[in-house]
Amino acid sequence: MGGATIAAQPQAASPEILSLQVQLDRLGFGPGVIDGKKGMSLAGALRGFQKANDLKVTGEPDPATIDAIKAKGAVPGVIEVTLTAAMLAGPFHAIPKKEGDQAKLPALGYANAMEKLGEMFHTTPAALIALNSPQTRVGVGAKIKVPNVLAAERNYDPELKPDWRQTLDMLNVSSAQPKAAKIVVDKSDGVLMVYDEGDKLIAQFPATMGSGHDPLPIGSWKINGASYNPTFHYNPKLFWDASSSDKKALLPPGPNGPVGVVWLDLSKEHYGIHGTPKPENIGRTESHGCIRLTNWDAARLAMMVKPGTPAIFQP
Repeated sequence: MGGATIAAQPQAASPEILSLQVQLDRLGFGPGVIDGKKGMSLAGALRGFQKANDLKVTGEPDPATIDAIKAKGAVPGVIEVTLTAAMLAGPFHAIPKKEGDQAKLPALGYANAMEKLGEMFHTTPAALIALNSPQTRVGVGAKIKVPNVLAAERNYDPELKPDWRQTLDMLNVSSAQPKAAKIVVDKSDGVLMVYDEGDKLIAQFPATMGSGHDPLPIGSWKINGASYNPTFHYNPKLFWDASSSDKKALLPPGPNGPVGVVWLDLSKEHYGIHGTPKPENIGRTESHGCIRLTNWDAARLAMMVKPGTPAIFQP
């Protein structure tokens, strides 16, 4: 990857907002992609943190909220990392639009190294470009600036399959995650909330859920289990927007697959909580009824829940 250049039109971003997004992400209140910009995902993360810490719920970075975040142990919002061969490892493939063509690929991995680095640091290629100078080159040994979301711990359960441990490590998902007693998907707020046994909010993630064609199934369900780095059985009969010429296809695993890196199966048939190939669209587009999170948030949630965890879907 020594010939690639981390250059393009930079986007305007606020260092203060980016740092705030990093702090919230590390505390388990996901702001979506970390890009240094205000938006509904950041406001939702702030509301979640405020609710969890008995603060006035404003959705704004008011002084009391900033002080509470700092009290949790503030860290630099941006750090410099040295790129390794593992961080830049492919293989990389352009992803065809048609499922039949996707099924022919060995995996639905990243399109290029920049996309992989974006997911690794919970951001986007455009945001990485904005953080670095136009002369910064992407190659083994190169130093680049990234959001400071490095995993606090990497003591993953040795019982987990090696490829899933590798995925958690690549996505900078810490092995130290709180345990969920229940999750609540709130349609009006567009978030998935995680509660402990004391009914305390301990984590929250922005989510895409349902559409006019496939509404969120309001009610009480439970998580049946998890499938890590799953294949995807594409059945056009289950998709209202599928082409009449589409045929069933078994899509290979990968972060750019329809359900991303993990599928949490629900007791509601055909429904699940899963990742996405387009993290920047979370909360901004519709889904086919399922609950879609960024790949890093879906992976983090998968470490919090277990078979039988209640999943409450509310309007």
